[in-house]
Formats: sequence, structure tokens, C-alpha cells
Amino acid sequence: MSAEEHAPSSSEYIVHHLTHWQIDWRTGQSLTEPQAKIVDFSILNFDSVFFSVLLGALACFFLWRAASRATSGVPGRFQAAVEILFEMVDSQAKSIVHNAASRKLVAPLALTVFVWIFLLNAMDLLPLDLLPLAWSWIYGATGHDAHHAFLRVVPTADLSMTMGMSVSVLLLCLFYNLRIKGVGGWAHELVVAPFGTSKNPLFAVVLGCANLAMQLMEFVAKTVSHGMRLFGNMYAGELIFMLIALLAGAWAFSFQPGDLLLLLLNVVAGWAWSVFHILIIVLQAFVFMMLTLVYIGQAHDAH
Repeated sequence: MSAEEHAPSSSEYIVHHLTHWQIDWRTGQSLTEPQAKIVDFSILNFDSVFFSVLLGALACFFLWRAASRATSGVPGRFQAAVEILFEMVDSQAKSIVHNAASRKLVAPLALTVFVWIFLLNAMDLLPLDLLPLAWSWIYGATGHDAHHAFLRVVPTADLSMTMGMSVSVLLLCLFYNLRIKGVGGWAHELVVAPFGTSKNPLFAVVLGCANLAMQLMEFVAKTVSHGMRLFGNMYAGELIFMLIALLAGAWAFSFQPGDLLLLLLNVVAGWAWSVFHILIIVLQAFVFMMLTLVYIGQAHDAH
């Protein structure tokens, strides 16, 4: 076996699966070497965007189909499931966002967020090498080096995607702060809450600066934790699936009878983690949806 055909090491296998299919949007060219910069707006993680758009369209299609085929009689299983989900989200929205006019946008948004993130998370349940291997065959068939065919299929394990979602929620919070309280009312709240103010001009300025700093820190902390929570859980789940896959890989490249235990452990651990991971997928979608409702609901509350 030549050096170019050697089996990848564990670290090489994991690094390859953690590398995004990146495109320089200025040139439209795929990058054969991943970029390690934390912030680079010229580089697009095309795999995350592609699967996010695809699954977002799929989620909207399912919800539209359920709504268009809804009947007043005995509902089918699909309609019943969507109605249960809708009632759950609507009841949560009513208990958190008390403005009926705002709920006309917020409740459907929360439902869409839950279904969308659930589908994005569920990509983790696909066989780890299924889509990346198919992509490497396609990439190699086009005359490129299949070794550089990077692909990650779980968009919520991409920090840029989860932070983009949380920043979108932040923008909605800012919008509702301005819409409900007005520019003057919100500006007043920024400098008087949470420590209040004082009749003494000097103390009023000090408290105003402290209040403003605390308000800005709160917005930043909520946004960062909102995106990081989803990313951290899904990234960790993805890593565990990779470690489980290495058990079967160790047996496949050795073919030693004594290593059959690794294959058995791979099957058992993979099944157990998949079952447990279903709970994580649903829970993380629910938590992200609830925090979205809570943050938007806080934008309606006056301090």
C-alpha cells in the first residue's frame, strides 16, 4: 500500500469531517485548504448555507401542506401532529408575549424556528460518512482531488449559523423595543434600569452610565449564550458520533477477529447514542424557540 493510500489516522478522520466546504464568494471558487480565521466575511461555509436553505424550505413546505389540507372533520395523523405542535407553541407564545398584535408574527416565527432547528439538528442522525462519501465521489468525478471534498451536514454545529440565528433574534428584540416603547421610552429605559436614577446630577450621570453598560452587556450576553448553547450541544454530539464511528473504522482497517468487539461496541454505542440524541435534538430546538419567545417578550416589558 502506498503512502498516498494509507488509512487516515483518528485525528485526520475527525479533522476532515470537521472541515467545511468553503467558498470564496468573491471568486466563486471552492477552497482546497480550510481557512482558520475566526472572522472572514469573504469566506462562505457553503455546506451549512445549502442544508439550512434546503431544510428551511422543506419545513415551510410541510407546514404549508398541513395548513392547506386541514379539515374540520377527523384529522389525519399528519394534521393532528401539526395541530398539537401549533397549539403547544401558541400556548407558550400567549403566556410569554402578552401583546396580541405582536403574536401574529411571533407565534408563527416560533413555530418555524422550532421545526427548522429540529430538522437541522436531525441531520446528525444520518450515517456519518453517507453524504460526505457521496460528495467525495461526485467531486472526484469532476476531475478534482477527492481528498479535498469537505462536507459538514449539520448546520447547527456551525457557530456562524447559530450566531446568525441569535443575532436575528437580537434584531427582532431591538425592533420590538423601539416599536412598543418608542425611541424616547427605550432610551430612557436604557439609562434608568436596573439601578434606577438619582435627583443628584452627578449620581444620575454615574447611574446612567452604569445602567447603559449593564443593558448593553445583557444584550450581548443573551445573544452569545443563545447561539453558543445550540452550537455547543450539537458540536459535542457530532464529535461523539465521530468517536463511535472510529470504533468500526479500527476494525475495518485491521480485519482482526479479536477486534470484532470494536464493531459490536460501535453498533451498541451508536444505537444508544442515537436514541439519546433524539432527545437532545428535540430539547435544543425547544430551548432555542423558548428563549426566542422570552427575549422578544422581555422587549415588550417596561422596567
